[in-house]
Amino acid sequence: MPRLFVALRPPPAIRESLLATTGGVPAARWQDDAQLHCTLRFIGEVDRPQGEDIAAALAGIYAPAPLVRIAGAGRFAHKGRTDTLWAGFAPSEALHHVARKVEQACVRAGLPPERRAYLPHVTLARLPRSAGAGPEIDGWLAVHAGLASPAFTMPHLLLYESHLGRGGASYEPVARWPLAPPAEPRAVVPGS
Repeated sequence: MPRLFVALRPPPAIRESLLATTGGVPAARWQDDAQLHCTLRFIGEVDRPQGEDIAAALAGIYAPAPLVRIAGAGRFAHKGRTDTLWAGFAPSEALHHVARKVEQACVRAGLPPERRAYLPHVTLARLPRSAGAGPEIDGWLAVHAGLASPAFTMPHLLLYESHLGRGGASYEPVARWPLAPPAEPRAVVPGS
C-alpha cells in the first residue's frame, strides 16, 4: 500500500540556503535536497482506490500559492529526546488556508480528521534515539535561532509517496497541481 503525504516545496534558492544550515550535530541524519518540503497533511498508508480518491479531491483545490518566509529553527522532541530539527515559517494565513483546504479534501476522500495542530516547517534532520539531548543540538538551535529568508511562494501542491528504507525515507512526487497566483494585498480606502 502506498504511504502518502501532501506538501509544498520551497524554490531551489531557499532549499540551498536551508541545506547550508546542515551540519554540526554528529548523530543527525540530515535531509538532502529531494527531501526538503513543507508537509500540509500526512496521510499514511492507503489502498490504491482511496489514494485515487484523495488525488481527485486534491485536484479540485483552488487556493492562492502562499507567500511565506523562513523564520527561525526548532526541534520536535518525544519523551524528552530531540528527534527532529526543523526550519519554521513566519506566521502566514495563506499557508494555513492551503493546509485547511488540503485537510477538507482529505476528509471528503474518507480520511479521519487530523487531530494535531498544524505547525508548518521544513524538516532538516532526524536524530536517532542514541542522540540524546547533547550540547551539539542546543548549539545548532542557538546558531540558527535567527534563520530567515526573503519572501517566496510555493506554487504547486504535491502528493508524495514515501518509501521507507534502511537509510531513512525517500520521497517520490506522484501528482502535482498548480495553485493560483498569490492574492494581491488590497488597499484599504478610508470611509469604504
